[in-house]
Parts: sequence; C-alpha cells; structure tokens
Amino acid sequence: MHPERTIPAAGDDIDFALIGHQESWRAAADVLAVLRGPEHSPLQDEEIRDILPWILPRTVCHVEVGSGPGSKRGGSKSAGSKSGAKARGLYIDSFIPPDRLEAAYLRDNLTRVRAAAAYAIKAGAKIVSLGGFSSILIEGNFDLLPEKRDTVFTTGNTLTVAFIVQGIKKMCALAEDSRDLRRSTLLIVGATGDVGSGCARCLAPLVRRVLLCARNVERLRKLAAELEADGVQVKIATDPRQFSANADVVICAASLASPSLLLGRIAPDAIVCDAGYPKNLSPSVEMSGAKIFFGGLGQVTGGLSFTPDFRGILNRHPFPDVVHGCLLEGMALALERRYEPFSQGRGFITPERVDEIETVAARHGIYLAPLYNSDGPVEAATAHDPQASLCSYARPA
Repeated sequence: MHPERTIPAAGDDIDFALIGHQESWRAAADVLAVLRGPEHSPLQDEEIRDILPWILPRTVCHVEVGSGPGSKRGGSKSAGSKSGAKARGLYIDSFIPPDRLEAAYLRDNLTRVRAAAAYAIKAGAKIVSLGGFSSILIEGNFDLLPEKRDTVFTTGNTLTVAFIVQGIKKMCALAEDSRDLRRSTLLIVGATGDVGSGCARCLAPLVRRVLLCARNVERLRKLAAELEADGVQVKIATDPRQFSANADVVICAASLASPSLLLGRIAPDAIVCDAGYPKNLSPSVEMSGAKIFFGGLGQVTGGLSFTPDFRGILNRHPFPDVVHGCLLEGMALALERRYEPFSQGRGFITPERVDEIETVAARHGIYLAPLYNSDGPVEAATAHDPQASLCSYARPA
C-alpha cells in the first residue's frame, strides 16, 4: 500500500467525507489494485479474501466535486445557482468484506464504521455521508458514533428517496401507456426502513393503494396506521410473494446482505426499482416484461474527480459521474456550505424534506442519473443532460 497517496496533508481543508464499502469481491480487488500501485502484480482471489478482513478503515482517495449549472425543479435556471463552487473531501473505505454483511458480523461491522467515522473526524471533515450498510447500521443509532467535535453525520437517505421517487415517475412517463401513478398499486419491500418508509410517505398520496412488506410486523402496523390516517388504502405482509402479483410499481429497499430477493409472480408490465446496496433482486429472478431499473442514483454535472484516479471503480456505472444518493447528499450540502445532519434516525423522511434536499442538489447541478439496469441503459439520455429525450427499454426475459 502507498499511504502517502491517500493520507490528507497537513492543512488540507476537508469539506466532506464519504464512508463506504465495496459490494463485491471484484470491486474490492480493483480498489486494492489501485492502492498497491501498478508496479505490483494483481492479487489472486484467495489472497484478496484473506487480506481484506485485516485492512483497517482508511482514506482511499481525495474527492473533489464541482457545482454545475443549477436549476429549479422543472428545469428553469435558479437564481440561487452556485455554478463554479467546489468542495473537497475524502472517500474512506470501511473495508467490510462483501460476504460479511449479515447480522452475525454486526459487532465487527459497527466497529469498522466507528473507526471510519473517527478517521473522518480526525481529518477535519465538516460533514460525513454514510454509504451502503454504513447508513443501515447507524441510521437509528447515531449515539454509537465517536465524539463528533465539529463534524456532523448524515445517512444521505433523504436524497436517495428523492432519486427513487424521481426514477419511478420517469419510468411511468417512459412506459408505452404513459403509466398513470394514480391508478397504480405500489409495493414497497423493506417498507419500514428509513428509505422504504420515506418512499411510502412520498408516493402514497400519488397512487391508488399501497402494499407494505417488511420483517417487523409492529413497525409495519405503525407505518400503515400513519398512511391510513391520511386516507391511503394500505395492506401489510411479511412476504412480498403475497402481494407481488397485485402490484404494478415495486420498490425494493430491503436491508439484504446479498442479492437474494425473490418477488414471485409479477405483472408483466410492472415497473421495478431495485434500490438496494448490495442489490436486492436475486440474479435468478424471472420477471418477463417487467421494466427494472437501479434506483437512488444521481449524476454530478459540475465535475467529479478522484486522487488517485478511481473513476469507474468507486462509481461503477455505465454513465460518468454517477454516485449513490446517500453519498451525494453530503456532497450537495458541502457545496451549499450547509453543514448539518440532514438525515438522521429512522422514519423522519417526509415529502417536505425530500423537496428541500432535491432543491439543494439541483441548485448545484446534481440530478437524477440516467436510468439503467444489469442489461444496460433503460433510457437513451445524453450524459450530463437531465433534460435529454428518452426512450424506454424493457429487460428481456
């Protein structure tokens, strides 16, 4: 390893830090290859599996994000646009092994996230975004983080919800019949988590009825009662296969350690958003004709750079400068010079909060990323052009 390539220099002004981990062994191998340098031969798979659990959380690279052409929602230029502003940060990997995300490793993973958080605090980061399982582990337990001094933390879940909701609306517009959400039945898997419940609050007023699925029955009943008080038709279940045939819009936001979700029989024209990290849907799932996309992703239009260069490794997407919404929330707030714990706890994401962070992100040229799934692009959008013309793409059977 080359620590001199990654450790912040004395006097560096760090606006934000991003804490994450790799969702696959291939991604972890690519990160290690860059850290070791081109003069070293690649490690064998067995060596990577042996080494990774012993690597302590550490800074992997510096990150710089620029503020692009800002807009209000709807595309009009915003008077508050701050195009040209920049924010400097760090990406800190917790090096949680991809096969150790299960509950059996909870204590070790919490220790890793705490160590990564302490690293961000020591570096002087003003705001820290918790990515992937880091946010799931901490979302209801912020008191587990080390003493924060002048550093604030956010799960980034509010901007993730914003991009999921935007993606659902765009997919409806792309559908051959220009799907009317008001006539749709929405199924949310992982409904009682922070992201799932936020999506429920934002989309419930826009659909005909809502089907909620999660493992905790008491939380399900509480969320259902909240939505029913606003006049929403709601049903709950602990197995998504009870509901899948009745849904034509599905959001998968469960806290799964690997892509293992089986929805069962589903409408052939259903819109399915896989918003998990790692992905929720099992590779063996068969949903002929369903329109699937990966949700919760945004695109930076003002420039995004990594030192060392981790383009295509830390953001492994078919479009440039695409990042998960949980990490983008901290970056957008840093560009705004608004250092506050915007998303904390579980169950506090409301449509009003989603509108607020959506507006902040758009003011700095951070928009919904072009949609794609494991087969490729779902739309023919021009990179960095959120207003580009689109065409639909159906995942083959």
